[in-house]
Amino acid sequence: MGIMSRLGVILRAKMNDILGRAEDPRETMEYSYEKQLEMMQNVKRGIVEVVTSKRRLELQAAKLQENVAKLDARARQALSMGREDLTRMALEQKQVILSQVQGLDGQIADLEKEQQKLTTAESRLSAAVEAFRTRKEVVKAQYSAAQAQVKIGEAVTGLSEEMADVGLAVQRAEDKTEQLRARASAIDELVQIGTLEDVTGGTPDIIERELGKAAISENVEQELAALKAQMAPKQLKEGQ
Repeated sequence: MGIMSRLGVILRAKMNDILGRAEDPRETMEYSYEKQLEMMQNVKRGIVEVVTSKRRLELQAAKLQENVAKLDARARQALSMGREDLTRMALEQKQVILSQVQGLDGQIADLEKEQQKLTTAESRLSAAVEAFRTRKEVVKAQYSAAQAQVKIGEAVTGLSEEMADVGLAVQRAEDKTEQLRARASAIDELVQIGTLEDVTGGTPDIIERELGKAAISENVEQELAALKAQMAPKQLKEGQ
């Protein structure tokens, strides 16, 4: 097998796989059912055409039989008049017509057989179509039920594309929520340690910070004065 042949086989296999996944069995069954109904209608039309043709030939044969009866009467009449020549002519025409009637009878018999065949085929096809219709409805119902079960199972397990998208959306929402909570916590911590100022209620915080600074400065001054007081006697002794 050449390269192109192998590629052809691979492509056909892939296309069959794709079509198999995309194909809806319910639509396939409906299409097949419609085709079978169409076929049955064609058979019925064929039966009508055969019966019409047979009826037409029967009418022609009946007219010829009437002519045979008329020629037979004329032959008898001519013979009673002593005209054998006319009698012979009438009988000859009668034989020709009888030959035509025989041919028509053969054609009528053939059409009768064809009608019987088509009628039998139509009866069998009708039964097959009815059986297929029942099977089609069962398959459609089973497929719909299986499809519903699959969707329910996918929804419960989260395997369906829709539920997967919902799961991702929920995960993203949770991630964003955690990020916002972490940011809010960081901001609160920075505000508390004074790195950031709370502009929404800034006055009390500023006052508290200033008061804290004043208290620190006061403590520093007190400690500085105490140190000076401690060191003053030493300096005096050293000066003496």
